[in-house]
Amino acid sequence: MRVLYVSKALVVAAYREKLRALAREVDITAVVPRRWGTEPVEEGDAGVAILRCDAWLHGRNHLHVYPGIAGVLDCLRPDLVHIDEEPYSAVTLQLARACRRRGIPCLFFAWQNLARRLPPPFGALRAWVFENVTGGIAGTPRAAEVLRRAGFARPLAVIPQLGVDPVRFAPDAAARAAARRRLGVPDDAFVLGFGGRLVPEKGVDVLIDALARLPAVRLLLVLGAGPERPRLEARARAAGLAERVHFAGRIDSRRMPDWLAALDALALPSRTTRRWSEQFGRILVEAMACGVPVVASDAGEIRHVVGDAGVLVPEGDAAALAAAVAPLAADPGRREAFGRRGRERVLQRFTHERIAADTAAFYRALLPVEVGR
Repeated sequence: MRVLYVSKALVVAAYREKLRALAREVDITAVVPRRWGTEPVEEGDAGVAILRCDAWLHGRNHLHVYPGIAGVLDCLRPDLVHIDEEPYSAVTLQLARACRRRGIPCLFFAWQNLARRLPPPFGALRAWVFENVTGGIAGTPRAAEVLRRAGFARPLAVIPQLGVDPVRFAPDAAARAAARRRLGVPDDAFVLGFGGRLVPEKGVDVLIDALARLPAVRLLLVLGAGPERPRLEARARAAGLAERVHFAGRIDSRRMPDWLAALDALALPSRTTRRWSEQFGRILVEAMACGVPVVASDAGEIRHVVGDAGVLVPEGDAAALAAAVAPLAADPGRREAFGRRGRERVLQRFTHERIAADTAAFYRALLPVEVGR
């Protein structure tokens, strides 16, 4: 089976590791934007053919398109096109139309987990896509429910978009020691971490407020960049916490295991807004794979990702967040138990191999007649 996999997410190098796992199941070629907004496109490949294509409106979610994609389809003539975008995105419409004209089956991927009316023209765009694709993949059960309620009646699978490499993301004593030296903290210091974009909905302000209640936490390590960083730095200074909060900035995806190794626990205090609710929380499965216990709010899909392998607290509640972290800081045995449980959950559900196998099985279900005959 020849599959063309079109995805802006693959500008992140670590995400391309999924392609290597998929290549063991199908013959796959990927299309990735040559540029994506102001963010650097990370170098590196996954041992499969990757076409870097120009994208109009690159950096604009749901609005970008590929002016040369018709030529790619005519050259490769894939058996299936995997459009790794929401059904209301312009690029999904572009590719679905191109595939229809050529008789090529295609599918989309959806994270959207809030049922809301789409403004024009996105509602009409999604309705056309619903009627003209072969199937769809939802990243979570809630996303699947939103699709069905919106009228999608074709075959639908529930499979996360991306997994983790459990070899790269694994407990590593040597990496932990090196990370601690880099941060200038002793091995017995309790380090709490956060990873993600610094925007209001990620709740890092709540985490800083919780830190004020946690004298045993020597360092809060913030991994990521975003428009909220100046405000968060000012909040830490105002609370007298500046020396206990380290903003590491944007981290190359391939270096994340080195930074996660420094942590004793990871917090993800996401909060729901009118337009967004946590759709997965990839940093959770990366930390869990490294044996790092997680404490997170109960926003969006987090409870389905964490299950019984972490501690959940009400969103926006700094006191509850602090109360959940404190026992972990006081009890290494508790940290070890949650860390072991988290890694087991990742190995069962969230590896690249598991996700690739489930994805390839759905491809075959959509194309029950063996291709190439």
